[in-house]
Amino acid sequence: MKIALLGNPNTGKSSVFNMLTGLRQHVGNFPGVTVDKKVGEIKIGEETHMLVDFPGTYSLYPRSKDEQVVYDVLTDPSNQDYPDLIMVIADASNLERNLFFFSQIYDLGMPCVLVLNMNDVAQRAGKHINIEKLKEAFPGASIEGSNARLGTGKERILSLLENAADKRTESKFLKGSEICSLDDLQCQEQEASLRYQQISGLIKEIEEIKEIPKKDMNKIDKILVHPVFGYVIFAAILMVIFQFIYSFAAYPMDLIDGWFAELSGFLSRSLPEGIFNDLISQGIVPGIGGVVIFIPQIALLFFFISILEETGYLARVVFIMDRLMRPFGLNGKSVVPLLSSVACAIPGVMAARTITDWKERMITILVAPLMSCSARIPVYTLLIALVIPNETVFGFMNLQGLVLFSLYALGLVSALAIAWILKIFIKTREKGFLLLELPGYKAPQLKNVGLTVLEKVKVFVFDAGKVILAISIILWALASYGPGDDMINAETEARKSALTRQLDQEETEQLVASEKLEHSYIGVFGKSIEPVIQPLGYDWKIGISLITSFAAREVFVGSLATIYAVHDDGEENKRLIDRLREEKRKDGSPVYSLAMGLSLMVYYVFAMQCMSTLAVVKRETKSWKWPLFQLVFMGVLAYVGAWIAFTIFS
Repeated sequence: MKIALLGNPNTGKSSVFNMLTGLRQHVGNFPGVTVDKKVGEIKIGEETHMLVDFPGTYSLYPRSKDEQVVYDVLTDPSNQDYPDLIMVIADASNLERNLFFFSQIYDLGMPCVLVLNMNDVAQRAGKHINIEKLKEAFPGASIEGSNARLGTGKERILSLLENAADKRTESKFLKGSEICSLDDLQCQEQEASLRYQQISGLIKEIEEIKEIPKKDMNKIDKILVHPVFGYVIFAAILMVIFQFIYSFAAYPMDLIDGWFAELSGFLSRSLPEGIFNDLISQGIVPGIGGVVIFIPQIALLFFFISILEETGYLARVVFIMDRLMRPFGLNGKSVVPLLSSVACAIPGVMAARTITDWKERMITILVAPLMSCSARIPVYTLLIALVIPNETVFGFMNLQGLVLFSLYALGLVSALAIAWILKIFIKTREKGFLLLELPGYKAPQLKNVGLTVLEKVKVFVFDAGKVILAISIILWALASYGPGDDMINAETEARKSALTRQLDQEETEQLVASEKLEHSYIGVFGKSIEPVIQPLGYDWKIGISLITSFAAREVFVGSLATIYAVHDDGEENKRLIDRLREEKRKDGSPVYSLAMGLSLMVYYVFAMQCMSTLAVVKRETKSWKWPLFQLVFMGVLAYVGAWIAFTIFS
């Protein structure tokens, strides 16, 4: 049996999904559209059924691309996601709006279940719902209360689903109603008016308000959504998050780094000498290790974002940011795609579907990749550790954490600046608006937060891991072989030079490896692009890593790990960061200087180093014009910004 999970935004739909499915869930796309769907397995009795979490929507009639998925699936029995049973999650503290949507679903005549969630919030508001009277208004529908956020009501919901599977609703809440076509706005307006009239009368019958509580929430909102203090508090929260990430993630990262170094050394010593040994110890292990090491930071980032969403604060951020966004051609809903892009630009771009105005949606899509995503964290962390001292400033702030926050701030400021410019050139007759309901404040449930973090980290590791594994193998091959006899001749000349310079064995082997690398296929390629990137302070090795990171930004670290592991002696596997610190130019100056490190950071703030994002932008805009425009303007911005940074700090 296929069960559709529907409901308004902020009704606790995700909490219900997590409570019912636990870890038995995965994320995919609806057929033909780049709209995320969460699919999980639930066990009812002895049978296992599929639960599909649909995008949140206020009405059956869509105003965004996400909402249209619900309409397309429920009005087309041939659709592969057409459900056998519908479960609607409603906020018990705000029934009028929620019953509007449920009444539309009920009138489809399909087996349906209504779960009144957030009963604890309704009770604190002094509201009591008479469920028996509600059942009388919707004969045939199965209705139950729940506090999914607190993990209560699971067994009752499962029992309800089991009993409701074969119950089709024969009557209609709104007599004579039929599904309106999407272009018949008059029909939709008439239906909405009649439904709200009937629901208003029903609410008076089923809802009892025992007392009017003190509106403490309003007192809190006066501070959190204040036109001045609201922004200060939000910035302070972000600052604390980045300080925490940098301070506490260092310990597990050092452990992971040590484990992979030991593993690489162990494999190098244990496996028979030859190509397979080199591939494993110098290619695959360093490449994957360069991603796994950043799991603690990524997990912490998703943890804090989930906390902000669970508490209801993220909706406040959307509200206060609307005032800031409007002058730049955006609205408050643009904050969600932009914040989502902090995790990954791909869901950020897709999240822009909730923005109804075409111009605001397009601008949001174009600037979303300027937000520093989690794939940039490995790059930022490596470079910051290389060139920024680990010291305290202003008496309490970690300098490295402050630099990380500054990079994220630079991305945000740049996104707003570019949006303001795009607002001038992109024309439309539509006028955007913000429709938002602020949810009540709730204590975050660690189970829901944990499941979200686990899901996001899994996506990051496995998606990135596939790309990095393939690229690491390719890089290892290109770095291990060269055209003709170039590498043999390079080794011969290097050993002659070592004898002349009276180098010891370790220094000799490092010189040989360095010369062989320079004359390999990857060295030849890097040398060919070096003149273009030299004004930025980059050498050919960095150039190779820049090119490969177009597959995914985090590949930059794995590429460096693979390149520099080629000249490892197999006995002592030093950290990548130590290897980079040892790199010198011909004049003896360090390759990874402060100027070059800052130049690279700025480059990655601005550059469109992600082919997957370009592909998603193409799908969202249905044209190659916009992703190509995006690639060009972000590339130019990255090059100019990196050059300015290198010039100033040289």
